Amino acid sequence: MSVVRLLVLGAVRRRGSAHGYQVRSDLESWGAHEWAGLKPGSIYHALRQMAVEGLLRADEEAPSTAGGPPRIDYEITEAGEADYFALLRHALSKADQRLDMLSAGAGLMDDLPRAEAVELLKTRVRALEEWRSRVRRDWSPDEDPEAWGMVGEVLGMWVHTAESAAEWTRGLVERLERGAYVMAGEKPRTPVSRPDRG
Repeated sequence: MSVVRLLVLGAVRRRGSAHGYQVRSDLESWGAHEWAGLKPGSIYHALRQMAVEGLLRADEEAPSTAGGPPRIDYEITEAGEADYFALLRHALSKADQRLDMLSAGAGLMDDLPRAEAVELLKTRVRALEEWRSRVRRDWSPDEDPEAWGMVGEVLGMWVHTAESAAEWTRGLVERLERGAYVMAGEKPRTPVSRPDRG
């Protein structure tokens, strides 16, 4: 699963039509160059590659007035939509997800209906809990920490990581179930004005 693919498809989809620089600017404004290690070259390569694969439609515009090559605008295709939602669902539901892929999924999650996002996240929690239970059948953090050697340290780190990931995911599920965020198919909320503290 490619975080670049998910992020680029998500950025193009949100704009409706976008050229490479707009996609790059959007992803940089999300901080993806930091937490996903996204490089400009990988963004432009992904756009061209997904156009070849039929996930994006590429439309060339007039050459640049500054003398550069023609600008290419991209739109997501039906196949691109299907691929995008498959990647998004995978990013939110899998327990073994890399942090950059999970971050991308969480950042784009509002493209899903609320009930579906909640169910995907609950699936992730169940998978994390099942994995932790399997590990703890053979290894317990209550045992002598040195009995397993450095393997025990690695297992302890992974169990701790799984517990932390499950806790964060349960918190997000609770916020979604309380109505946090505007999800796909929901009407935008009217901002509540705050009293003047002057």
